[in-house]
Amino acid sequence: MATTQISSAEFEKTITDNDIVFVDFWATWCGPCRAFGPIYEAASDKPENAGITFAKVDIDRNQDLAAAAGIQAVPTLMIVKQGTVVFQQAGALRAEDLDDLIDQAKKLDVAAAKAEAAQA
Repeated sequence: MATTQISSAEFEKTITDNDIVFVDFWATWCGPCRAFGPIYEAASDKPENAGITFAKVDIDRNQDLAAAAGIQAVPTLMIVKQGTVVFQQAGALRAEDLDDLIDQAKKLDVAAAKAEAAQA
């Protein structure tokens, strides 16, 4: 599917119109971001990930969105499933770690996780 650059204006629509959205918050000046970019792009192109939206947000061009999302370091990966943020972590990932996160996101039952959290 390839990655899609999104802005603050497109963010809400992107996360509500798609079941699973991976968002890479990055910056052009960030070395780890440049290292993670090709890994993220490769994951977006895998046929088994066709149902996942892979978005990228340039924090310098979308400072309001980065602030609202609590981004304090880049790269930061956010996973939104069924409109709920289910994962957010700073730091570049290795390809196998990203693949593992993708598998976990696919398997996650958001309703069950919310119910479990409410009981805790």
